[in-house]
Amino acid sequence: MEDFEYEADHVKHSIGGRGGHIFRRFFHVGMIVFPWLYFEHGEAIADVFSQTPVQFAAMLGFVAFFAELVRMKWGILIVGQREYEKHQFSALAWGAVSIALAIVALSPWSGSGDQHAGWLVYPIIFSLAFGDPSMGEARRKGLDNRAVYAIGTFVCMMCWLVSGYLFGTPYWMALYMGPLTMASELPKLRWIDDNATMILIPLAIVILTVPFL
Repeated sequence: MEDFEYEADHVKHSIGGRGGHIFRRFFHVGMIVFPWLYFEHGEAIADVFSQTPVQFAAMLGFVAFFAELVRMKWGILIVGQREYEKHQFSALAWGAVSIALAIVALSPWSGSGDQHAGWLVYPIIFSLAFGDPSMGEARRKGLDNRAVYAIGTFVCMMCWLVSGYLFGTPYWMALYMGPLTMASELPKLRWIDDNATMILIPLAIVILTVPFL
């Protein structure tokens, strides 16, 4: 019940009300476009700025970070953001910076053979894009915690399995990365949004796993 009230309160205090909440969900799912842009069009985009793709990703991370500092300084809120984010690092910024970190950190491990270059980045970002909203909507429907956790684990595992089919990610990684990513959403921390924890915690485990792959 506490998690349901937490989620309902977040919808109530989103800028734009229910419309802002829906916009926030669509934007969340839209995060899947970032790895696609990087791995499919990164060279062409980065060439425009005379940079390598990884340099451009890092630059965007810096831009997101400093733009967020300016936003907090002026107390600016956009549609879908919540009142409490006016003067603290927002979920949007946490997501943007964390995605940049994941891309930069995992860029040395490009795919070979049947593996796509984004074989580790895609499932991490997919899990955030689909796992977090699925758990949030399950809470809004009033499902109990056990059902919410089961849904989150299933969705995150499917993200890793689909990535295995599309990009050559080892299928067995879904067995532990699904539950781990779901658990990364659970802490309700005041200053660190789950958009960060759902990327940074799995990212740390993936980096520790890669030497054994």
